[in-house]
Amino acid sequence: MFSICYFLNNKSSVELEEESELTLAAISPVRVTPRPGGPGPYRLATICLATLCAVLLISIIAVTAHYKNKPPSAGGATSAMQKQDAAAVSDLTAAVSKLQEEKKRLQEEKKRLQEEKDELLAKLEPAIATKAPEGIKPTTAAPIVCPADWLLFNGSCYFISRTTRDWPESQSYCQSKGGHLAIIHTPEEQTFLWDHLPRGHWRAFWFGLSDEHTEVIGNGFWEVGEPNNHIDEDCGYIVKTQVLERVAIRSWYDAPCSMYWPFICEKEMVAGGSTAVPH
Repeated sequence: MFSICYFLNNKSSVELEEESELTLAAISPVRVTPRPGGPGPYRLATICLATLCAVLLISIIAVTAHYKNKPPSAGGATSAMQKQDAAAVSDLTAAVSKLQEEKKRLQEEKKRLQEEKDELLAKLEPAIATKAPEGIKPTTAAPIVCPADWLLFNGSCYFISRTTRDWPESQSYCQSKGGHLAIIHTPEEQTFLWDHLPRGHWRAFWFGLSDEHTEVIGNGFWEVGEPNNHIDEDCGYIVKTQVLERVAIRSWYDAPCSMYWPFICEKEMVAGGSTAVPH
């Protein structure tokens, strides 16, 4: 721009006057006769060139400012991609969390259905459906149904208390309900009861084992080193703790019968028998 202005300003006055006359003759129907030796045409050309230079300068400044303030397209694209990636990661995290919750719900549902299945199978075990002679319909015994809050397993109903008593009081309570403290014979029975016990720091439950007169040794589901009959420990209880490595078949301990623990009652049932619990 400044080169153009410099070129124009360095023309001779005669050339500028001639160009001015030609320009004025082209844009005006009235012929203008320049004053001989006057400065008019030169001043007019100078003003026009200065105006043109100013307009060009302002245009260049405006264009430069526009592109200077405009963020780079590559950077904008990168920012948009980062936002999209962050949104995708957030959506993926939410989906994973939802799947984990659904997995937990399905596991709980599976456990509940398994318990219902076990109870149903236990109810059907006493049912008698033998093949009768030809012409005689087979007979089926009525299923056993335990009272509310009692668990059915292999023909017996079991009650796990939430209150504590000493061993003799626990036995008396079970007898008042038509049963006795649970007597455990098989690993399956032991595992069934142990699975229904709640975990805790040291959750102990009386069951039907007492050797106040004769020390019990030999078979059972004792923890290693038990029974040790330490300080007249004559009654048996089952322990379930937060330690996951502890197993059902090594969970018996002996303790003084005067200690207060929750307890497990058992009542043998017969097919079609009454399920009412005495009050």
